[in-house]
Amino acid sequence: MAATVASNLTGLCRALVQQGLLSQEEGETLQAQAKAAGESIVTHLVRTKRFRPPQIATFSSITYGLPFFDLDSLDPMVMPAGVVDQKLVDKHRVIALSRRGNRLYLGVSDPSNLQILDDVKFQTGLAVELVVLEEDKLARYLEQNAQTGQDDILKSIDTDDLNLEFTDEDSQAAVDTAAAQDIDDAPVVRYLQKIMLDAINGNASDIHFEPYEKYYRIRYRMDGILYEVAQPPLAIKEKIASRIKVISKLDISEKRIPQDGRMKLVVSRKKTVDFRVSTLPTLYGEKIVMRILDSNTALNTKIDDLGYEAQQLAHLLEAIERPYGMVLVTGPTGSGKTVSLYSCLNLLNKPGVNISTVEDPVEIQLAGINQVNVNDKAGLNFSTALRSFLRQDPDIVMVGEIRDLETADIAIKAAQTGHMVLSTLHTNDAPSTLTRLVNMGVPSYNVAASVLLITAQRLGRRLCPNCKAPIDIPPEALLNAGFSEADLDGSWQAYGAVGCDVCKNTGYKGRVGIYQVMPISDEINRLILKNASNNEIAEQSRNEGVLDLRRAGLLKVKSGMTSLEEVLAVTNE
Repeated sequence: MAATVASNLTGLCRALVQQGLLSQEEGETLQAQAKAAGESIVTHLVRTKRFRPPQIATFSSITYGLPFFDLDSLDPMVMPAGVVDQKLVDKHRVIALSRRGNRLYLGVSDPSNLQILDDVKFQTGLAVELVVLEEDKLARYLEQNAQTGQDDILKSIDTDDLNLEFTDEDSQAAVDTAAAQDIDDAPVVRYLQKIMLDAINGNASDIHFEPYEKYYRIRYRMDGILYEVAQPPLAIKEKIASRIKVISKLDISEKRIPQDGRMKLVVSRKKTVDFRVSTLPTLYGEKIVMRILDSNTALNTKIDDLGYEAQQLAHLLEAIERPYGMVLVTGPTGSGKTVSLYSCLNLLNKPGVNISTVEDPVEIQLAGINQVNVNDKAGLNFSTALRSFLRQDPDIVMVGEIRDLETADIAIKAAQTGHMVLSTLHTNDAPSTLTRLVNMGVPSYNVAASVLLITAQRLGRRLCPNCKAPIDIPPEALLNAGFSEADLDGSWQAYGAVGCDVCKNTGYKGRVGIYQVMPISDEINRLILKNASNNEIAEQSRNEGVLDLRRAGLLKVKSGMTSLEEVLAVTNE
């Protein structure tokens, strides 16, 4: 059952309730008790034996995406002394574990206390990275340190050149420490951070770092188009690659094979942006692509703003509110399928509903939903996870992609046995999705009995409202594009891209969805059972008033949202 968390719960206590490890009432009681006792929530949870220190440390490490470190494995004599003011050490219960250049690794047992970062950054002027420690070992060290005056003993030790490796479940087993020192170059760190922040502020979806023989370039993908934004010196390509790999928990010594990882960038106290990182060896170095996964932006997008026509949206909402069945979203990579699915899940995410998702990887994190990442190396694929979901009393299941017959078969059976199943396929349009399932080996009678609705979609660039201008398009061109004679009645005006400072002279700003929403009617079901062709199903859907992608795009042209040129480009099959 998804947990509803009261607004008065904060930090780690709130996370424990969200994950179902504490009830709402327990969370509120424990938080109040910790406050009354004047101790942190972690100290209180361990002292009252509600959790063991390794349990709460592991949970904190996974929840906040921070490394977990065994304090007993570190020699106190190599720890930097006097870096953090003793008042802050006593106030926040922190340990300076290591300092390398301008970076300070700070050990804490409660990483949800963001005041630690602000206070230590202000006092030291250093970039602070948190590391999770077990509460009992942290308490023992602080007590011993207070008794022995350890700080005075250690003041003479220079730790700038020490290298500590902090590992968690996702870290590489070995790190090339010489390379780690080399990339700890303040100008490169600041440059990379600026590139990432500019990409976020510019609403880019991806950042491409591309090495060539005589130059190195960085490009952003914005509104589906790649734009070159910088050509840094070729000499720093290795430093940039190594820095990205370190913060993404990749093996910086391995440059011969592709690697995949993730990282987080703290933009502000209230906003953290995830990045999915992919490296690829090329002739002249490693090409790196960073996909920006901004959950806040995606979840703040209402389903009404995605671009569905009124009738299309009504069909979609009616389908997902059904108690069981399957709703499929299709389209190429980058067509907005995930955002569409999560917009639906956001509507369905209620206290009385159990929702589970399996994705490769999870791109949008939504509280109250049980989300699973595919891990092929560990044997956790779509079909394995889906089979496990069905033993956990789900109401709604979302499968990131149906790739094979096994996954399709389990999903179909789940839809037939009282579960709502949402998933995606890579097909060109809605009718071809039905034949694709049959061609994969799913019996046509199972397809007819389970699929409720199929949405095919594309993303088109939206005309910049600041500079778009009316244009005249010859009637012949409009007819060739798909407009009917009745559409050429002069009741609407076409617009074209111009370019201004607001849209960075592209003429477009943002994107809008173009959709084909096809409910599975009784007549279409009969065609499925007859193993009808794509063309026959498409013809029947048109007779029932379903807009194909081209016709849906032309409505966007008539409304002035986008240009005819853009619609022709994204719906050209």
